[in-house]
Amino acid sequence: MEFTNSTTPNHSIYFIFELLRLEAQTLTIVHFTITIANKAHFPHAQYICDMMENAAKNRGTGIAKRAPEYIRKKMDEGKAIIALNNEHPIGFCYIENWEGHKYVANSGLIVHPDYQKTGLARAIKQATFQLSKQLFPHAQLFGITTSMAVMKINSDLGYKPVTFSELTQDETFWKGCQSCVNYDILQRTNKSMCLCTGMICDLSKIPSEPVKTAHEKSWDKFKAFLKERAERIKQKAKEIPAFKNVLENEK
Repeated sequence: MEFTNSTTPNHSIYFIFELLRLEAQTLTIVHFTITIANKAHFPHAQYICDMMENAAKNRGTGIAKRAPEYIRKKMDEGKAIIALNNEHPIGFCYIENWEGHKYVANSGLIVHPDYQKTGLARAIKQATFQLSKQLFPHAQLFGITTSMAVMKINSDLGYKPVTFSELTQDETFWKGCQSCVNYDILQRTNKSMCLCTGMICDLSKIPSEPVKTAHEKSWDKFKAFLKERAERIKQKAKEIPAFKNVLENEK
């Protein structure tokens, strides 16, 4: 799996996401796009809401429900990231802000079941994180989640676990939890705790340009090696007809 990013004149974050998938004993490369959602994506709002609701039912834990109108509002504001495969939505995440620009959150992260455990969720999360840094460079980026996978991604991005008292106290945020199946727990503890874990990241301390980790640098070198090796194989195939026949049979 890999994704690369480029910046358009209007500063949109755009990713090309390549995924190696083994289907019917055949290894194929599937191309996705991850981009800032806009009005052109309005028709997908209901489908995105359905994905969120189904995920909440399957997990039996909290993903706050959102109406299609709210999803379209986030798209219109340029505060949402959408993942598409042949123009069909397979993932989504949006940004909310409270107390002015003091607190922001990346909410509603969802990936279609067919594309889970592929790295797509991490790619969407990274894109939303970068967009948050771009729009709210001095904010406290926070989140609450029951997902261990999301906690791992957040930790890698620079989030730290905190108590709920360190999150925004804006009632609008907490009202968003009312559709969660665990809302009664939040009420009974006077918003001091729930099944979710609170995490926060100071965006002012995050570099504007992401710094590549040693793992990413190593992966870049490996990809360069594979590309060079592929070229050597092509050249060798020209010299050895039998080798060329084997390659063609494997396509």
